[in-house]
Amino acid sequence: MKLKLGLPKGSLQESTLELMRMAGYRFYVNGRSYFLTCDDPTIDAVLLRAQEMARYVEQGILDAGLTGKDWIEENDAEVLEICELVYAKSSLSPVRWVLAVPEDSPIQSVYDLEGKRIATEAVNLTRKYLQKHGVNAVVEFSWGATEVKAPALADAIVELTETGSSLRANHLRVVDVVLESTTRFIANRKSYEDPEKRKKINNMALLLQGAMNAREKVGLKFNIPSQKVEELRNFLPAMKQPTVSPLLNSDWVALEVIVNENVVREIIPLLKKHGATDIIEYPLKKVIY
Repeated sequence: MKLKLGLPKGSLQESTLELMRMAGYRFYVNGRSYFLTCDDPTIDAVLLRAQEMARYVEQGILDAGLTGKDWIEENDAEVLEICELVYAKSSLSPVRWVLAVPEDSPIQSVYDLEGKRIATEAVNLTRKYLQKHGVNAVVEFSWGATEVKAPALADAIVELTETGSSLRANHLRVVDVVLESTTRFIANRKSYEDPEKRKKINNMALLLQGAMNAREKVGLKFNIPSQKVEELRNFLPAMKQPTVSPLLNSDWVALEVIVNENVVREIIPLLKKHGATDIIEYPLKKVIY
């Protein structure tokens, strides 16, 4: 059995390969080839643009792949969404398709777009958005550099943004959010009916989610006097079920917890204040709930 897997080429490529590595799958890019080598011989992988991934999965050319929810909807693709993976090019947050106009534009809402011209790569998404609001406007496909097309070539744009920096640099303001999107692990419906492929896809989803769960967390180990353990419950996350190990000195115990990485800078000084010693912080590869 071979699983034909599509991985997104472009902005998501490096973050996807790193996530796959954390999940236990190593892929190697062979020069300029779009075909990848995997350390799992049962996987045949190919790099494709996220925009077309859902279409190839729907048609069964690929058994499974990773792409954005936005491109599933843009292509009206009939695929199985196995799991959601919230990561983007440079953050662990959703991305947004936004309706944007020049800073000095009189357009204040979607309803001001009646009879106007909109440039976007996501033509279908934009038309659905306009239809939902009962607005008639001309939607034109943009081949790139969409931010510079308003106001000379279009009255407004619908563009993908992660941080908003490109929009601000081009003196554009956001009027509305058209769609919020996250990465999805998708599968072909017929492929998923095959027991071996279904098992492979589900196992991969489990490991990918475990790797995602681990990306914002770290482990903490430390020694603490036994009588201080209850004090820690007032401020230390995950203290409902800590791992507690006795030490040779019966007055001390070793504790191990998993916490969000962004709170460690507050927690470690507090641990020290409450008498903790030998504090160790270590990274995690997977957290399976």
